[in-house]
Amino acid sequence: LCTMKTSLLILVLGSLVPISLHAQYFHVGGMVGIANYQVDLQDKRFTMQQAGFGAQAGLWYELADKWHARLLLSAGSISADDKKIARNRTRNLNFRSVVAEAQLGLEYDLLNPYENRLTPYFFGGIALFRFNPYTYDSLHRKVYLQPLGTEGQGFFDGREKYQLTQLALPFGGGLKFALSENVRIRFEVGLRKLFTDYLDDVSTTYAPGPQLLANNGPLAYSLAFRADELKQGEPYPSSTAVRGNPGSKDWYYFSTIGLTFRLVKRDDRSFLGKTKTGCPTF
Repeated sequence: LCTMKTSLLILVLGSLVPISLHAQYFHVGGMVGIANYQVDLQDKRFTMQQAGFGAQAGLWYELADKWHARLLLSAGSISADDKKIARNRTRNLNFRSVVAEAQLGLEYDLLNPYENRLTPYFFGGIALFRFNPYTYDSLHRKVYLQPLGTEGQGFFDGREKYQLTQLALPFGGGLKFALSENVRIRFEVGLRKLFTDYLDDVSTTYAPGPQLLANNGPLAYSLAFRADELKQGEPYPSSTAVRGNPGSKDWYYFSTIGLTFRLVKRDDRSFLGKTKTGCPTF
């Protein structure tokens, strides 16, 4: 019995040794690409249409050969304009925003990255992000939309002003290509599941025009529905008219490419299972 316990202890400790050895390795990197969003003013996902610049910087902690903890900082410019979507042109809304995000998550490689040059991977986690949608009025002045309450926030139908800092659930995947033991090219597509429908300041129905004008002011009224800026503009809609897509929350995503660097050289095995002489290792 003692022999069995000793053997079991050796087996457990032996299985933990590789993890303890691998856990000492950190990777740092940066990526650039595009940022975009989808729902009320942009009905396409994974499109270059209305995409903005995105950048990411990260730190990866190697838990085991296939597992990494990741801390990622991201920033991107998102925007959309009804003039570019035929079915929404009469609404004539638009917005822009910078999205800044801090993400903590786990990353899993489908193949061992030290034995395969090309490695697909998936990731998931939690993120804190900040946004602040704005537009330009008819006089080309920059106006932040959240303080205005363009859908009657603050007085109509129990609507409250949305928070500019919120939680998101990031997930996605990509490919890593090993240039050397320490350097990898990384291509990644990551989506963010949000709990707000106001990333673009558009969500549900119109607030009653006269009440919006009286309670939130003429600027909120003029930017809630901008068809009057068109040559053949329509009148302000009724309060039952749908302004956005209340049945679906907003999304944003990054599609990026970049490099990661391992900070400490591994000494427990060589690159792609070969020794420096090119002979396979076992």
